[in-house]
Amino acid sequence: MKPKVIIKISVDIGMTVLLLTAMAYHVTGAHLHEWIGVGMLVLIISHLILNRSWLRNLHKGKYNALRVFQIVINLLLFLCAIGLMISGIILSRHVFSFLSILGGFSFARTLHHLCSYWSFVLMSIHIGQHWGMMLAMMRKAAKKEPTFNERTYLPRILAILTAVYGVYAFISRQFPQYMFLRIQFSFFDYEQPAVFFFLDYIAIMGLFVCIGHSFTRLIQGSTAKKRLRPDGADTSSPGVVKE
Repeated sequence: MKPKVIIKISVDIGMTVLLLTAMAYHVTGAHLHEWIGVGMLVLIISHLILNRSWLRNLHKGKYNALRVFQIVINLLLFLCAIGLMISGIILSRHVFSFLSILGGFSFARTLHHLCSYWSFVLMSIHIGQHWGMMLAMMRKAAKKEPTFNERTYLPRILAILTAVYGVYAFISRQFPQYMFLRIQFSFFDYEQPAVFFFLDYIAIMGLFVCIGHSFTRLIQGSTAKKRLRPDGADTSSPGVVKE
């Protein structure tokens, strides 16, 4: 695996871990939470630099359904990151306290709360969009071909179980209320062991990874069908029927 690819994967894993940790404000405390936010900002900038070729090519090529889906998610995720950065600096009482910002705390708190939950969901969908590619890269790095069970039953069973529990956790952790500002403050159970909090949030992340991956596969399948003739034959290879 090329060094640049390894760096990209490391940055993406780092962003995911930091975002998951940042959601556990009651575990980390305010001071560490702010430094986690700074770490996220550094990794986001690094991610944009590493993927600058994708940004340069936005005006090139055709815009099919899959590309539009990816760009919409990326744009929303970028807007959430900007919202988190601005609101985080305004609310800072440790890392950016030297700025002595006065006023705007109520708006910043609401914006930070809103963007944090949307960022969590959108980043999970973003991971799901590239899940197939990530698995292929890991298999290539391990120099291992997937067995029949690895290709079919086991991953799907694990994905279904994670998604089902993720729906429960998504509702019980009040994500819909937070994401649509029906509740403007996060409520944490300080007596609950942190491990249960992280298990729930990992399940929620898994749920939206599955959603992102499923939508991507659905769009890819729909695009592939459009390339076939009405009789089901591949136009690029006359007489060959795709399975």
